[in-house]
Amino acid sequence: MIDLTTDPVLTAKPESRVWKKFRSHRSALLGGILVAFFVLIAIAAPVLPIPDPFATDWGAVRQAPSWAHWMGTDEIGRDVMSRMIWGAQASLLAGVVSVGIAVAFGVPLGLVAGYFGGWTDAVISRCTEALLAAPFLILAIALAAFLGPSLTNAMIAIGISATPIFIRLTRGQVISVKSEDYVDSARAIGLPTRQILSRYILPNVLPPILVQATLTIATAIIAEASLSFLGLGQQPPEPSWGSMLNTAKNFLNQAPWMALWPGISIFLVVLGFNLLGDGLRDALDPREH
Repeated sequence: MIDLTTDPVLTAKPESRVWKKFRSHRSALLGGILVAFFVLIAIAAPVLPIPDPFATDWGAVRQAPSWAHWMGTDEIGRDVMSRMIWGAQASLLAGVVSVGIAVAFGVPLGLVAGYFGGWTDAVISRCTEALLAAPFLILAIALAAFLGPSLTNAMIAIGISATPIFIRLTRGQVISVKSEDYVDSARAIGLPTRQILSRYILPNVLPPILVQATLTIATAIIAEASLSFLGLGQQPPEPSWGSMLNTAKNFLNQAPWMALWPGISIFLVVLGFNLLGDGLRDALDPREH
């Protein structure tokens, strides 16, 4: 007979089990390293010994990568590496803030719709379906064009476009959780609805929301780059990977490095968040041991 009390996986604390499962996921660790690298670069941008990202040098226009300019220069002689590092702030900020907006609106609406049901659920669900009928990026472009070109408006547009994802996810999780015995017991002893939602339901639906938020950050970064590429996001001369690609498309033959570095950065940071999200999904899944 197997003694389950000696099983290190079953006897470990939930936090240590999650960390052990996450740590064994090599691709998730790679994703975490990539995300951490870009976050550190973005945070350290003001103190790094790099050239001014706004300083122009008409004697060094579209220079190839060299010791003086490791990633080359752009169409007006600005250092591409400096603009890449400062552009990481805009891209990561857009991803995090946009998803924060989506979570802040989507999770409460999903909780209300899933828990109360009835006409409340019907109204919220029909509005959610109407928003989901439009492709995510098309809706974000339309909202950004309506609000006006700026990074702030782009983040709002992306956040609103991503909100239905979290409404639908939260609603589905709440519907499956609210019939559990511990929720019935909380109702039976007369706890108010607010406490039932905050103490018993929300903590149990958070893991899939956290995973979805991590994956949606990657989508939001691509969306911000797309909006900036179309002139609806970060506005010149402020650096952004999307706006750098927008400028670089005019000089692909003369200066391909202007498009190479922002393209690689977008690819790597999106890959990092996707791998991190996959690892969190596996680590937080109670069915996996």
